[in-house]
Amino acid sequence: MARLLRGFSMRRALALAHAEVLHVVRDRATLVQLIVVPIVQLLVLANAATFAIHSSPIYVVDMDRSTASRAVTNRLQASDYFRLVGYSSSPGAANEAMLRGDVSLTLTIPHDFETQLVRTHTSVVHLDVNTEKGSAANIVQSYAVQILNAYAAELGAEIMPRESRTGRIVTVARDWYNPTLNYKHYMVPGILVALVTIVGTLITAQNIAREKEMGTLEQLNVTPITKAEFIAAKLMPFWVLGLVDLAAGLLVGYFVFGVPMHGDPFLLFFAAGVYLVVALAIGLWISTIVETQQQAMFVTFFLLMIYLLMSGLFTPIDSMPHWVQLASELNPVRHFVTIARAIIVKGAGLREIARPLGILAVYGVVVLTLAIRQYDKRSA
Repeated sequence: MARLLRGFSMRRALALAHAEVLHVVRDRATLVQLIVVPIVQLLVLANAATFAIHSSPIYVVDMDRSTASRAVTNRLQASDYFRLVGYSSSPGAANEAMLRGDVSLTLTIPHDFETQLVRTHTSVVHLDVNTEKGSAANIVQSYAVQILNAYAAELGAEIMPRESRTGRIVTVARDWYNPTLNYKHYMVPGILVALVTIVGTLITAQNIAREKEMGTLEQLNVTPITKAEFIAAKLMPFWVLGLVDLAAGLLVGYFVFGVPMHGDPFLLFFAAGVYLVVALAIGLWISTIVETQQQAMFVTFFLLMIYLLMSGLFTPIDSMPHWVQLASELNPVRHFVTIARAIIVKGAGLREIARPLGILAVYGVVVLTLAIRQYDKRSA
């Protein structure tokens, strides 16, 4: 790295960076791609990329036809989670609806439901879940269980004798960091990381590839500007624009989705600055192995798909196979997703994010050095 920076002049680099900024500002298509598109994507993806379930269709098979069974049905129907699409005493009709895919859950209330509640303070209901929808089935089931448990607790407080409570086991659950269970508070920081990554990596790779296509790269190579100055001038404008996109995304997250900032925003921007060096260096490396903007786009999207799927953005890292968890340590997106969520959602400080931040710093130095060396070989 020291050899690559020999003869480096910040004044010349800033002059070239100023020219690059003017080029970006004058190119309205690039400016829209850098500023407007990420904000629109955040507004759309924050609502689409969610595991929260609303108005899930359910079918109730009520064999008891009692006051208690109707109360259970009303509780489910009154919640925002479920939408009653069928109600009868026939299990066959419910099975047909499940087979057609019209319902995600079937609740069967037995004949003696209310009688058992009065006599023994305990009764059984049957939940049949359509597991065709994968992980959503577990969420639907958990919502139904929560509603049934809340109703049972109310009944127990009304009809259960005090002396009979001595043998009960009471479980108290607390939701830390996101007590409202608003999934946007968890997803928006991760989506912001994805958008900053796309801007930092794709735009950088395309920018230098465009220089190759236009032939201006060869003209720059014969000027007194060093390779390090040229690389710094190319990366600095997009580094700043990446931070601008992050700031705009945080404002949208706060004012539109109500995502609070529990941690230090300056610490988040510092970590983002380190991460953007990594993302820009990867974009620079891509530009050294391609010749056209189209090739740069294909290679970038190939890497981004792997990055995002192995980052913990959509699927928890803990649920992945062990070898995938180890491989994901090489994924810089994973570490910045961890940092962003820790600062925004949990209010973590420098001590809590020291490990992923240190990995990103090392990653940035190594990848930037390799990219500049590879660029030097291809452009000499």
